[in-house]
Amino acid sequence: MLRQIFLTQTSKQRSLPIGRAAVQIAILILICASSLAGCASSPNQIAGDGGPGLDAFQSNPDVVGSNALGFQKTASSGTQRDAQAPGALSATSGNSGYLVGPTDILEISVFKVPELSKSVQVAGTGTINLPLLGEVQASGKTASEIEKDLTRQLGAKYLKSPQVTVYVKEHNSQRVTVEGAVRKPGMYPIRGKLSLVQLLATAEGVDKDIYSKDVTVFRTVDGNRTSQVYDIDAIREGKADDPPLRQGDLVVVDTSAAKSALQNTLRIVPAAAALRPTVW
Repeated sequence: MLRQIFLTQTSKQRSLPIGRAAVQIAILILICASSLAGCASSPNQIAGDGGPGLDAFQSNPDVVGSNALGFQKTASSGTQRDAQAPGALSATSGNSGYLVGPTDILEISVFKVPELSKSVQVAGTGTINLPLLGEVQASGKTASEIEKDLTRQLGAKYLKSPQVTVYVKEHNSQRVTVEGAVRKPGMYPIRGKLSLVQLLATAEGVDKDIYSKDVTVFRTVDGNRTSQVYDIDAIREGKADDPPLRQGDLVVVDTSAAKSALQNTLRIVPAAAALRPTVW
């Protein structure tokens, strides 16, 4: 374009006096040189539109998801699904991995059918008794699986598109026992996943005055009792894995003989001081 303007203006100057033509040609050359210098200094600017160049889009944090031409990028379907996932959680997701067992209490709700909504306890046989359906197997299944079974059975004979919700109200069937040098020994239910450190925290921690770093976990598998010793200090420091616990595990926090002896001595000293004869 500039070349065409330059040739046109040059042809027009042939009829002008030599001095005047030379001046105009020199001015034209300066204008062309300035234009070329401006283009070279802004390589990322969109030519001819006078607007911001590519750098403006790339460096502006307010233009989120924009490309070089200013078109906004749309999120992929996978990203949209991930964003919606938290709101799509079901009411039973909190105990979806927990296997129901005898003595557990389930909260069953059937939408717009209050007669079928109730709390039931799983019997020793692993079943629950419900209106219309009678005995229904529940033991060994998750709350989500029980939901599906009840929805299928009610929908097959009694209700049209029933909406059933099952929630484990009380976890009683799966328990672990902790004893030894802990502040609150006893039996604790397993709600989902439970690790060794989590159990000790539930038992209000170890008794620091007498505990040993060794913790023994006893487990019965197929009638055979096994044991494994863990270093609780190493687990807390991240040097060893925190093992998961299972139904029926017995956790014993060992007692340090030296710490116990020290505590016994501290108890005896005040008593001995009280028996010391009084000097009149």
